[in-house]
Amino acid sequence: MGNKEEVRNFIRKNYANVALKGSNGGCCSGGCCCGGDSFDINEASARIGYTEENLSNIPADANMGLGCGNPLAIVSLKKGETVLDLGSGGGFDCFLAREQVGEQGYVIGVDMTPEMVSLARKNAEESGFTNIDFRLGEIEHLPVLNESIDVIISNCVINLSLDKEQVFKEAFRVLKSGGRMSLSDIVITSELPQNVKENLALTASCISGAESVENLESMLYKAGFQHVKMTPKLNSKEIIRNWNLGNHLEDFVASYLIEAEK
Repeated sequence: MGNKEEVRNFIRKNYANVALKGSNGGCCSGGCCCGGDSFDINEASARIGYTEENLSNIPADANMGLGCGNPLAIVSLKKGETVLDLGSGGGFDCFLAREQVGEQGYVIGVDMTPEMVSLARKNAEESGFTNIDFRLGEIEHLPVLNESIDVIISNCVINLSLDKEQVFKEAFRVLKSGGRMSLSDIVITSELPQNVKENLALTASCISGAESVENLESMLYKAGFQHVKMTPKLNSKEIIRNWNLGNHLEDFVASYLIEAEK
């Protein structure tokens, strides 16, 4: 499949193309949720757990239909909290989190793709939001202070990392004591076929880089997290089948909601 940097650059270029197309182009350059020619962003977002109210209250270009669940559906954000989104893309979940934490709260989004960060910053500026910050960086090396975050969220991004243990170590570092983490991600439920494992496009589409439930749990506990809870989405097969990636991938991977505490 190539070395780590080659894979990372492939993923970065893939999501740069998604950002440049914006919400009008969907994510059919290979992003995780590509739905072919009939792709409908609002329909895809509803399928993974977002409401009509969610979709109507955020900047239009922030939602590109990316993701495999709604991490905000399993965490109760409080007014005044500081939230960090790992792999924030166009800022969709950040803008939703901002609504919940209010003007006294703060939201930080980190993404490794310059085009995504630029799009998110544009969305924030045009909306007049001042308590939201989008930073260019890798989730393995977060540009965030120690113990400064109340809640970490992420939507279908950890699977893209080539060093997941380091991601969880960094997440633990930046969380305050008692902080929570709420993730939506793809996990392996059956051994992936070799041709899938070696397919770069399927890596960028959130499949080939996924880990098993057992491995993810082990990594989280090793990083120091407690009360780890992993819950499969009931409509997981439908979500993955509608990405139209072929290979009957819904038989090998599933969409999970992952919770942990520091």
